[in-house]
Amino acid sequence: MSDNNQNPSINNDLDIGEKTALVAILGRPSSGKSTFMNTACQEPVSIVSPIPQTTRNAIRGIVNTSLGQLVFVDTPGYHESDKKLNLRLKSVTEEQLKDSDCILYIIDTTREPGSEEEMNVSLAKKYSDRLVVALNKTDAKESNVPAVRSFISAQIPDFPPERVLEMSAKNDEGINEVLKALYAIAPVQPPLYTEDMYTDQNIAFRISEIIRGEAISRLTQELPHCLYVDIADIENRGSNGKMWVRAFICVERESQKGMVIGKGAAMIKAIRMASLKKISDVFPFKIDLDLQVKVDKNWRQHDFVLNKLIPQ
Repeated sequence: MSDNNQNPSINNDLDIGEKTALVAILGRPSSGKSTFMNTACQEPVSIVSPIPQTTRNAIRGIVNTSLGQLVFVDTPGYHESDKKLNLRLKSVTEEQLKDSDCILYIIDTTREPGSEEEMNVSLAKKYSDRLVVALNKTDAKESNVPAVRSFISAQIPDFPPERVLEMSAKNDEGINEVLKALYAIAPVQPPLYTEDMYTDQNIAFRISEIIRGEAISRLTQELPHCLYVDIADIENRGSNGKMWVRAFICVERESQKGMVIGKGAAMIKAIRMASLKKISDVFPFKIDLDLQVKVDKNWRQHDFVLNKLIPQ
């Protein structure tokens, strides 16, 4: 895509009025949902990580074109788990599908469809009248598009073939075709947001997600799933519009705290500097970030924390 959110190449011969749709994105963890949304919006709206299950909220990204407005909702990866946090994430996905105008089901063509994909497609086909299927990662040598197409045909018989499209979200290939397919089934209605918006996330949430993303990219094994970011204070200081932010990376155990801080505080310093750089690319004002680490023991089992992080 080119020309942020105003790509003229999207304008085709579809004889439709201006449309607006709330589009829920469904898919297994690491299928490329966040990458698609960031590419479509041309902005870093959602965390992209090779570590599965990093999206915890229904994050919105907004695309404006000559055909109207698509408001994408990046949902947590839908997968099998009976853990309390993961059950909460599954409910977030299910609720977003119910409330959406359209659904974009993204499938990783480099992985063989299994029981988890069957769980996703069984959810998707409940809404087949407003569904578009995107076969992602077609640029990869491991991609097996014919196998995935056969899977879709078997699972959703008589599904319109023009609504099954191939793309590479990472390489920005096939994105416009996916958008056109969504516009084709989107309702004609006024836009939900102004044309200059590409997300409706508030400042605190965006900063917390940037910090969490930088922490995830530097920490290994299970630790990324054991942390969250708490924005404790935000203040405007001085006449130059500088903002001061105090944030905590919260982990479950003391041993994890040491890993996040690192030897000689090297890890927390690296996370802070990388976060500040990315924050400065997103916001037009300067930010002073006070970043610390604290223990919130077994937070993934506490309803109070889960309700704050993932509102119901």
